[in-house]
Amino acid sequence: MKLNRIHHIAVICSDKDTALNFYHNKLGFRILRENYRPERDDWKIDLKLDDSEIELFIMKDHPLRPSPEAYGLRHLAFRVDSVDETVAELESMGIPCEPIRRDAFTGEKMTFFRDPDGLPLEIHE
Repeated sequence: MKLNRIHHIAVICSDKDTALNFYHNKLGFRILRENYRPERDDWKIDLKLDDSEIELFIMKDHPLRPSPEAYGLRHLAFRVDSVDETVAELESMGIPCEPIRRDAFTGEKMTFFRDPDGLPLEIHE
């Protein structure tokens, strides 16, 4: 078996407008498709950043994440040229970030911020 690369990551969100404002307007993902599924009363929105895709599922009344340390997806990480510049840009858009620190193993700068539903997102040099 040969896996070539990750095709997409799926994220469940609670509000369509808030999620699109965050992922599309603020983080810069391009919208590929927006599909309403009446049989499920939800939206599936496909977004693209470079060669990576995220599927947003906009669903009502789903449980909150108990903790980022629960089994399953822990966080999404994005490579950036400058953590300092990216933090400044995120915070200028009203997106708070944790203090910048160095990865314990690589020594590279990194930090976390959260999407509107609390999913941890990492930026890493």
